[in-house]
Amino acid sequence: MLPFDHHSSKFASHRNLILAKNGMVATGSTLASSAGLEILRKGGNAVDAAIATASALTVVEPTANGLGSDCFAIVWINNKIHGLNASGYSPKNLTLEKILEKYGDIKEMPHFDWTPIMVPGAIRGWEALSQRFGRLSLSECLQPAIRLATEGYPVGSTLAAGWRASVTRYLEKEENHPRFDGWKQTFLFDGKAPVFGDIVRLPDHAKTLWKIAQYGADVFYKGEIADCIVKESSKFGGFFDKSDFEEYSVEWFEPISTDYRGYTVLEPPANSQGAITLMALNILKQFELTKHVHVDTVHKQIESIKMAFADGLEHISDPRLTDLSYLISDEYGVVRAKQVRRYAQEYTPLRHHQSGTVYLATADNEGNMVSFIQSSYTGFGSGMVVCGTGIALNNRGAQFSLDKNHINVVAPRKKTLHTIIPGFLMKDGNAIGPFGIMGGFMQPQAHLQVLSHMIDFHLNPQAALDVARWQWIEGKKIWVEESFDKRLKKQLIRRGHDVEVSNQVGSFGRGQVIVRLENGTLVGGCESRTDSNIACY
Repeated sequence: MLPFDHHSSKFASHRNLILAKNGMVATGSTLASSAGLEILRKGGNAVDAAIATASALTVVEPTANGLGSDCFAIVWINNKIHGLNASGYSPKNLTLEKILEKYGDIKEMPHFDWTPIMVPGAIRGWEALSQRFGRLSLSECLQPAIRLATEGYPVGSTLAAGWRASVTRYLEKEENHPRFDGWKQTFLFDGKAPVFGDIVRLPDHAKTLWKIAQYGADVFYKGEIADCIVKESSKFGGFFDKSDFEEYSVEWFEPISTDYRGYTVLEPPANSQGAITLMALNILKQFELTKHVHVDTVHKQIESIKMAFADGLEHISDPRLTDLSYLISDEYGVVRAKQVRRYAQEYTPLRHHQSGTVYLATADNEGNMVSFIQSSYTGFGSGMVVCGTGIALNNRGAQFSLDKNHINVVAPRKKTLHTIIPGFLMKDGNAIGPFGIMGGFMQPQAHLQVLSHMIDFHLNPQAALDVARWQWIEGKKIWVEESFDKRLKKQLIRRGHDVEVSNQVGSFGRGQVIVRLENGTLVGGCESRTDSNIACY
């Protein structure tokens, strides 16, 4: 269904392809993948494994997601596709006028206080997935995460670096501000971030996860936890009302898709930026790509993604306001492809943000598969942690516009443009498998690159993930990894691209791919740029 060379290639890292028969879990943490595998071995399905892995990630990778995160999922189960949007909305009391009154004449939303916090959707999302598709109870699926939080786990190098960066981000300028007390009490140990090899225990996480396991998501949205969050919000000038939590619910969606050279690529619709991937693919497929890692191929990939971002960021916002029908059409791709020139052009600039996101893919022995992504937005999120709960609250509202004429302008009970996008690949109505590459606005760019590697040039999942990546920043500015082909870099510069080598490995995304062969064999690739792991049996 997806032909590829299973042998190692010049793009391969030290990692080989992983094969399994009965089940597979791929994510950026050995311990989280093991949590998912534990649930599969207990008789859980791919959805149960995804919930276990996602909850474990809030404990073992708190620098990128947490109990105050959002999530999206694309689920293939019983030979049908389903989509979950568990992103939150803004408080009903949050208005543009109130923000300008509070902060004065600012140009963008604040990032690190109570103002950019949206109602977290992840906990309600886990429960919704469990109730609709799970085989085990939500409580059973949360047990590995509770155990990790209680007993502790060792810190790896990537996690330690993220933790260290967050100390600078939150405390360098406002070390003594009381609104950061919860974060310091929860995530610092003797006043310091953990280092490589340290054992971290998060008892507050364990306590909150235990309550959710015992009483369900209502304890978070309608009970004592919501009360604690609203109380802290009021204390530090936030905008939450208890009803913001009580009235929140997840949304189920039909994934949007496009045909890319005979394969169906599925992404979540607005408010996710998944449409940007499809828009870029629709432009790119107007060209015949014959040479891999060639200046003409990479130039067209870059120009396609730039155009897609220019249009996507102008039109994507709350699902109630966004019409994607033209943007993801072949007609759009034809029109935009005609505008690609030999030399780099400038479009509406994309602002660059670091991100905090985790991605996971699961598969079981019945053909079910899940593409799941969870995020606090930047690192630990807003830096606001409710004392005694372990809940690090997201700062997704930082993506709102303060331009009253923009579709994504901040408003009450509104969902903002969302960067996180789980992907899924199919052919002729049959599932091939889940894929995802986390990393803020890098995500559509990495989706495009990895899909093109696999579909246009038949690279296997591991090799496709290993190829050195480029990232569009703004205008004609492109970052490339240190391993990026030097000759190709020079050729791109001659095409008018402003190319800069970046040593920020995390900026280029961290991905996972699972492909199911026609005989049911599972083939997995995981990210060599981080502590990724595939657990299987």
